[in-house]
Amino acid sequence: MKKTVSLTKDGKAALEKELAELTAQRPQIAERLATARAFGDLSENQEYTDARAEQKMVENRILEIEETLKNAKIIRSGTKSTVGIGATVKIELGGKEVEYSIVGPVEADPAAKRISDQSPIGKAMLGRKVGDEFTLPNGKTGKILEIA
Repeated sequence: MKKTVSLTKDGKAALEKELAELTAQRPQIAERLATARAFGDLSENQEYTDARAEQKMVENRILEIEETLKNAKIIRSGTKSTVGIGATVKIELGGKEVEYSIVGPVEADPAAKRISDQSPIGKAMLGRKVGDEFTLPNGKTGKILEIA
């Protein structure tokens, strides 16, 4: 059974861009491999080893992105009345106001304030409305201030 991956339009576009960039790297890596092979003995050839490692990393990421895009379901931003995937939510947490975008796990990047719907805070906020309070597993409470 294939696993459906939830992506926003922006997330899909970012993956497609990354895929194009990685695909464009293939000829340069092939050239590096050919040049390194010309140096002779491959067992002690660091250039060849490095190029093969880069090739493996790039090819694995290409496969991962292709699989993700093949199983992607584009999320439409829900209503602004409840928190859902694709929503941007302003909350009060620990006496501070913070704004997060709720995304699927593939797009999650806490440093960029994009949190997964499967994270503890994401789960706690899903389905809530402006003014609702929520409790995190660590006991901290928060309040939904705004949904966009």
